[in-house]
Amino acid sequence: MSNLLFALLATFLISLISLLGVFSLSIKHKLLHKIIIYLLALAAGTLMADAFFHLIPESAEALGIETSLLVTFLAFFAFFIIEKIFQWRHCHKENCHVHSFGYMNLLGDSIHNFIDGLIIAASFTIDWRVGLSSSLAIALHELPQEFGDFGVLIHAGFSKKKAILLNFAVALVAIIGTIVGSFYSSVESFNYYLLAIAAGGFIYIATSDLLPEIRAEKNVVKLLLSLLSFSIGAGLIYFLA
Repeated sequence: MSNLLFALLATFLISLISLLGVFSLSIKHKLLHKIIIYLLALAAGTLMADAFFHLIPESAEALGIETSLLVTFLAFFAFFIIEKIFQWRHCHKENCHVHSFGYMNLLGDSIHNFIDGLIIAASFTIDWRVGLSSSLAIALHELPQEFGDFGVLIHAGFSKKKAILLNFAVALVAIIGTIVGSFYSSVESFNYYLLAIAAGGFIYIATSDLLPEIRAEKNVVKLLLSLLSFSIGAGLIYFLA
């Protein structure tokens, strides 16, 4: 029971990282609009790197490369279908496509946070020191991603306050993952299938919605800075993976 309490505490503290968007409330709208492209690039870098450097390798190690890539591919295709459903059901404005990928980002992040909760639960089951180190790694991993996620939601048309609340609500999904993980941590294949699914979702969001926004940038300086933001996000995830 004590391990579960420590795991839940660690998960909740990590979830608070999602509230970093609160700091952006002090940013003026024009300034926020100018830096959105860099936040999108940061998000794209973290999502792609997380998928290729962390989620897929971890999944492949347990399931085998063929099974892992198959699940990742099917998840990629499934996210495409889900996004189309969002468009058909919620397309009432010209920017409905933008709104749809905002919801897709929330869905992908929910899966990712659920897996983080599973990892934390399993780590504390082994030893509190292992749990602490895993929690620290996940917290550092969340920092660049949360800034990027906030930028994606703002670009998707959500207000700053709504983006913060949704980000926090999605972050709390990790607590559900921790509770589930504490009871099913022995069923390892379950965790690894989820890793591959999250990878497919992250690759889809980055390649279909975020990278095209960066590619469309005409200003050379902004484009170069966007590539730098992408590299920073990817680099942070690479070294933490």
